[in-house]
Amino acid sequence: MAEFVGAIDQGTTSTRFMIFDHGGAVVATHQLEHEQILPRAGWIEHDPLEIWRRTENVIEVALDKARLTADDLVAVGITNQRETTVVWDPVTGRPFHNAIVWQDTRTDRIAAALERDGRGDVIRERAGLPPAAYFSGGKLQWLLEHVDGLREAAEAGRALFGTTDTWLLWNLTGGRSGGVHVTDPTNASRTMLMDLRTLDWDDELLGFFGVPRRMLPRIRPSSDPEHYGATLAAGPFRGAVPLAGDLGDQQAASVGQLCFEAGQAKNTYGTGNFLLLNTGHEIVHSTRGLITTVAYQFGGSAPTYALEGSIAVTGSAIQWLRDQLGIIGDAAESEALARSVPDTGGMYFVPAFSGLFAPHWRQDARGAIVGLSRFHTRAHLARAALESICYQSKDVVAAMQQDSGVSLQVLRVDGGVTANDFAMQVQADILGIPVSRPVVSETTALGAAYAAGLATGFWSGVDELSSNWAESKQWTPSWTADQRADGHRQWLKAVERTLDWVEIS
Repeated sequence: MAEFVGAIDQGTTSTRFMIFDHGGAVVATHQLEHEQILPRAGWIEHDPLEIWRRTENVIEVALDKARLTADDLVAVGITNQRETTVVWDPVTGRPFHNAIVWQDTRTDRIAAALERDGRGDVIRERAGLPPAAYFSGGKLQWLLEHVDGLREAAEAGRALFGTTDTWLLWNLTGGRSGGVHVTDPTNASRTMLMDLRTLDWDDELLGFFGVPRRMLPRIRPSSDPEHYGATLAAGPFRGAVPLAGDLGDQQAASVGQLCFEAGQAKNTYGTGNFLLLNTGHEIVHSTRGLITTVAYQFGGSAPTYALEGSIAVTGSAIQWLRDQLGIIGDAAESEALARSVPDTGGMYFVPAFSGLFAPHWRQDARGAIVGLSRFHTRAHLARAALESICYQSKDVVAAMQQDSGVSLQVLRVDGGVTANDFAMQVQADILGIPVSRPVVSETTALGAAYAAGLATGFWSGVDELSSNWAESKQWTPSWTADQRADGHRQWLKAVERTLDWVEIS
């Protein structure tokens, strides 16, 4: 009898496969990074074929580690970096171009044009999103306009679009030999192409971007009792396993944190930071710079919606210190380095590498380090980088409380950065409320596993999952109110210095 659920977690910097038991405990995991391709300033790409190879590898290794086979898995779920855009030929199975990553800013002029002529208001009302380079619709338009032969192929049905969940589902279920072309509402809601009310592609929105409907995947529930398909014996599972769960990474983390009730919120610390507040079956449009998105749809039930504050660069700022500046050897070193100084010495680092996302939505912003003097060292910069993660989250929490009227009493957190105890203490200090991390901090993969397991009856319902959540650690504020206010006032001054740097016409 199958006793485990698997989850593919395809993220911005790496891909991993995790296996969970009925209690939500991790049985095995394997993870591999993939290349970050940077053709020019502001452009970020991934090789979809490399991502597929990494996916095959992590599945095989994790199963071998656990000494399990396909027969031991009741189902598999997928979670993924959301807005990253892949277009491929269904006959050859080859991408037309590298994937354009969600952080990429090459489409800022497309977004600006939408805003200027009033189409932006239609997108906000219907899709819940502001026109921004962040989302997939503009990336797809750019590919159709710049890749030779792609538009003709798309019109003829020889080009398929998807975010990385769709790309992996297609490959896992047969690829060019009959692979399924599907996505779920959480990923579709990040494109600027889907109507939040109907959960279907909207013809007027498609027209804004010149996207042929036939290249888009079918939208299926996030937890699908009918399953999207099954893995193949010739694939990495070496057997048939139902593929039954599909969630964008931040919605998956919300499910993994069991935020099933309206008013419950979580913050995920990964490449970027993403705070989601469950708003139930109500579509709430923000007046404070947040976005409206689908939280999940289970089976044939009505969708659950959320307000989200998306921050482009948080954990990837630490990666930048490692890879571009070389001032740390690994991410863990940033904690010891930051602890070695009592404060930043008045230095602030605003990592607006891809512009500023929520709550500012300023495509013209770029990163800045301000307040520098000869006194400052790499330790001060490491501390400023960690504080920037926390200050950006404070700005989103403040906007969310104003939009919703909900005052958070505690912030549930998850993601890789939460392993940094110093950063989480600073987060509690800056917010002025406790910060709580669960035992299983990588809740993104857990949420995908829950979606797949619920679809197949491995878990009877969301009530059964509640016993799986347990707190690992809590941090309480230690700063005074004056420290908190002074630090945030200086942070906002630093944010102002990043604005109007890039001219967008």
